[in-house]
Amino acid sequence: MEIVIDPFPSNGVMNRLWRAAWGAEEERDFGPVLSRSLVHVGAVAGDELIGFVNVAWDGGLHAFLLDTCVVPEFRRQGVARQLVEAARQTAAARGAAWLHVDFEPQLEPFYRACGFRPSAAGLIRLRS
Repeated sequence: MEIVIDPFPSNGVMNRLWRAAWGAEEERDFGPVLSRSLVHVGAVAGDELIGFVNVAWDGGLHAFLLDTCVVPEFRRQGVARQLVEAARQTAAARGAAWLHVDFEPQLEPFYRACGFRPSAAGLIRLRS
């Protein structure tokens, strides 16, 4: 397995990963998202994208970790931690001072192990 910084996978590759990792049924165009990212990181095994994380940012000091995912057959092998660590290091090298992440309660142990600490935040749903 190899960790790749800014791999820019095709929509077909990303949509296959999203189906496997998230159960997503709707096809997406990832180009606009990835073109504006501070960094995105892929985990590749052979010629298959098996994991991914994206770091969006405000163009300044704040970056936001999004979409951490690994296909089921590669989970619990440290792939996600490697993705998050590569994203953290690259975001810092590219000028970010803060890396934020939102997560569901069951993922708190994982993100704590990656170095994140809880903080108060707000959220509003814009679409149903």
